[in-house]
Parts: sequence; C-alpha cells; structure tokens
Amino acid sequence: MTQDLNVIIVGGGRVGFQTTAILADRGHDITVVERDPEVCDAIADEYVATIIQGDATDPAILEQADVERADVIAGLTASTGVNLAVCLEAKEMNGGGIRTIARVERLGGEEYTRFVDDVVFPERAGARMAANEIVGGDVESISDVTETLDIMQVRVADGAPAAGKRLADVNFPTGTLVVSDDDGERIAGPETTLDPGKRYVVAVEPDVADEVMNLLRG
Repeated sequence: MTQDLNVIIVGGGRVGFQTTAILADRGHDITVVERDPEVCDAIADEYVATIIQGDATDPAILEQADVERADVIAGLTASTGVNLAVCLEAKEMNGGGIRTIARVERLGGEEYTRFVDDVVFPERAGARMAANEIVGGDVESISDVTETLDIMQVRVADGAPAAGKRLADVNFPTGTLVVSDDDGERIAGPETTLDPGKRYVVAVEPDVADEVMNLLRG
C-alpha cells in the first residue's frame, strides 16, 4: 500500500505516538484522538498530526475526526475493549469502507478478527528486541509471521555442519527456508554458499528450529 492514507489513531500514548511519527514520516495524513490534554499538548509540539482531544467512543468525536473520509482507524490505547469499540463504531459510521486495526493486550487474539481487520500486539516486538539484546551473539529473532513461525538472522559458525556448503548440498528439514544471501543483501538460491562468519535470514517452524540451529551453529 503506497498511496497516502487518511489515518485516525486513537490513543496518543507511547504506541500511538510512535506509530503516528512513523506514518507522518511516510507522508500519510494522521489525526490523533486522545483523552489526556497533556498528551495532546506533547503530540502537538511535535507537529506530526492533527490532534483532537476527547473520547473516541463518542460518535461526535469520530465525526470531528472525519471518520467518513478516513481510510484506516487504529485503536492503540492500552484497553482492548476501547480499541474494539472505536473500530466497530468507525466501521458503522464510515459505511464499511474503512480498515480497522485494534491493539490487543495479549499475544494471539485471532478471535478479535471477527470484529476488526487486524490486531496488533506491540509488546511482542518490544520483548523480541529485549531478548535479542539480552542474549546478544549470533542468533537474532527479526519477526514472527505467525504466533509460532520465526524469522531469524543467524551467523554460520566455524565448523558447523552446513558451514562452507551450498544450500543445495545441505539437507535442511522441511519447515526451513533460507531467505537471504550473506548479510541479507540478496535472495538465497541453491548455489548460495553458507560461509562461516556470515549472517543469513532464515524462516523456521518451531518443531525443526533445534535441528536447523545445529546445522548452522553446530
């Protein structure tokens, strides 16, 4: 999706503000609805979005945010209930053409996609980064495509079973996909060599993760 979007962010706290700043940098038109006047003032000082102070569950506030013309609404408050409510309300007021995103309080939450187009659990991303920093070293989790499927960046260890071999010559288990060439600059192929000391992006299913790590790390 590359066109400029008209986005409503409900909740201007830590998650809402960072999301707003990123979207504004990408050229999208952002309106933030926030109840706390001090938070409103802080966001206004950054000049990244139009600010509306008020309760987004109030239809009059969403009307003020021009919900009928919005492309997306993201409920990013700390309350799953509030986030779901504003998304449902916006869908009704918009006529169904608006995309709805709700922040949820726990990992998973697929049951909520009955009511909204997508859910986000930002604490998961924060935890992943913290774990990477704590562990350090040669294996970093980059993202999870699903609740269990991991995409990692792995440095091939000297002496590992796969070190120095072409992908075509390594018997990776089903459920493994080496995505990148060395240092993530190209898409890997059968002729890609797993050089010791180089890092590769690998997608792996959890039940074969140990086997893959053994091949790459020894």
